[in-house]
Amino acid sequence: MGYYKYARENYNQPKENLDELWQERLVEWRKQEAVVEVENPTRRPKAREKGYKAKNGFKIVRVKVDKGGTKRKRPDAGRAPSKTGQSRYSRKKSKQVIGEQRVSRKYSNLEVLDSYWVAEDGNRKWFEVIMVDPDHPEIQSDDDLKWIADNRDRAERGVTPAAKSSRGQDNKGTGAEKVRPSQNAKGNRGK
Repeated sequence: MGYYKYARENYNQPKENLDELWQERLVEWRKQEAVVEVENPTRRPKAREKGYKAKNGFKIVRVKVDKGGTKRKRPDAGRAPSKTGQSRYSRKKSKQVIGEQRVSRKYSNLEVLDSYWVAEDGNRKWFEVIMVDPDHPEIQSDDDLKWIADNRDRAERGVTPAAKSSRGQDNKGTGAEKVRPSQNAKGNRGK
């Protein structure tokens, strides 16, 4: 069995297959900052699948995102509404999209190519984001990647694969009438 197949199978059930390594990683990652540059991808087969190449102009960044829902702001003026729901609301964006956008804001000169899940515990999720420098000569001379120079702010505009999936753009036909042209269209019933 080749390395890539072995690595892919290990991540099918990471808790069981990577037992001690998994625990060590989580202990170390919990102490780190929310956004950390990584020298090499943790899941090399998955990174290659998503478009990563081991060449200049690429950067891998690990981001930590808290799990759980969000709270709504309490009304602070006028009468108290009868429906003052506050907790048990979830964001309309997935955790992965939130992570991509945080990384994109921190590295404003780079573009988000794609991202993938690497770990989670009870309170957090970790994703690795593949960043590309659109102005780097090696990227501009690569026929597979030079398109990214004309597509800026991908994470903010919600056109990364994770963002499209989060907005339901990979659903077509019957049952997907409310997801286009946007989440705000159709009376905000897209999600």
